[in-house]
Amino acid sequence: MDKQKIIKRLKASKHNKVKVAITDIDGVLRGKLMHVDKLISALESGFGFCSVVFGWDVGDFAYDNTELVGWHTGYGDFDSYLDTNTFRTIPWENDTPFLLGDFNSEAAQDVPVCPRSLLKKVVAKANGMGYSPMFSQEFEWFNFRETSQSLDDKNFQNLEALTPGMFGYSVLRMSENSDFFQDLFELLEAFGVPLEGLHTETGPGVTEAAIQYSDILEAADRATLFKSAVKEIACKHGIVSSFMAKQTSKLPGCSGHVHQSLWDLENKKNLFFNSDASDSMSSVMRSYVAGQLYCLPYILPMFAPTVNSYKRLVEGAWAPTTLTWGHDNRTTALRILATSSKATRIEHRVVGSDVNPYLAMAACLASGLYGIEKGLKLETSETIGNGYEDLSNGVLPANLLEASNKMKTSNIANALFGESFVKHFTTTREWEWRQFSAAVTDWETKRYFEII
Repeated sequence: MDKQKIIKRLKASKHNKVKVAITDIDGVLRGKLMHVDKLISALESGFGFCSVVFGWDVGDFAYDNTELVGWHTGYGDFDSYLDTNTFRTIPWENDTPFLLGDFNSEAAQDVPVCPRSLLKKVVAKANGMGYSPMFSQEFEWFNFRETSQSLDDKNFQNLEALTPGMFGYSVLRMSENSDFFQDLFELLEAFGVPLEGLHTETGPGVTEAAIQYSDILEAADRATLFKSAVKEIACKHGIVSSFMAKQTSKLPGCSGHVHQSLWDLENKKNLFFNSDASDSMSSVMRSYVAGQLYCLPYILPMFAPTVNSYKRLVEGAWAPTTLTWGHDNRTTALRILATSSKATRIEHRVVGSDVNPYLAMAACLASGLYGIEKGLKLETSETIGNGYEDLSNGVLPANLLEASNKMKTSNIANALFGESFVKHFTTTREWEWRQFSAAVTDWETKRYFEII
């Protein structure tokens, strides 16, 4: 949206404040309310945002092992810039104006660890190669009849699910919670995050939504805002929504599958589709898939960023464990949907709901472009049947530490995203593993407390 149009709209608004936000390394929105006069000034020249947003974890504990940001830097401000294309209003907050920002500007040195800025660089490369990436993301998540206070009071144990039982695609369960589901669909649409579909998923209180596809940067913005918006809307209904990848070992985990295709928008052509090919896959698509499979083990933390992520990536839990691809196969890492010129795409099934959408989409696109640039051939055979049993091309790293070490020492990761980003990101993942390793878990207490 044109900057002057936004300024004119803000001056005529009933509001004297605007909500602004950036996204940290974990995909968490960090933001504040700004007076409209300050906001208008920020649109012209940018504004300072405390660098600590890239110097602490999801619990606001400061990293002790990062170079770009830390106590040694004094936690000064980074110059941030608001993207006028992200302007929207928040319908559940009296239509308060809202803008997303990042740390990327032609007039200043980029902050290499900013997730949205990183995605913009990868998109610029794709555009330079003649491709317009069209993406979308879908999410599964758990809903509980709880509050932030009750979660704390209960120590996150024995929570009341929104609905009992395993009711995937249940019209009954949606009707029982009609106000919540109606609000999700309607308010998200009004917020500029339109849904393609919304339904219950298998598991107590589990819901799935598919966001309408768009150009990749808009898709990442929508996905990021979706997670925060769902939590805020749920709160209005006395519900807590959780995008943790694996809530319990007794149930499947929560996915965040990324759908992707490359287009020639000028000629309205999906470059992944070839009607003359027996499987409808173009050579561009085949190289893109080959690149994704080749790079996947070296960039896995961008798809599975938490300790908990790897509890989801287990055999028989509707999440992949092997480096595989297949046509309409939900047991493989990459599910190929090559049905028509409009709908042909790749579904990246490794991605969990706990992901940072900017990093996941940057990883999808960069690894696919790598395959095209290098002229990789899709020599990995298609998996027919059970992908969990197809070990011919290898398996995914088993935990966050293993995955982070593989990424940290990878020339491929550095080539795709730059050494500064890879070093900072993998260091933050190592920190996450350290925090987990130092904790005494319920499993340990139950196993060892009495008998050992």
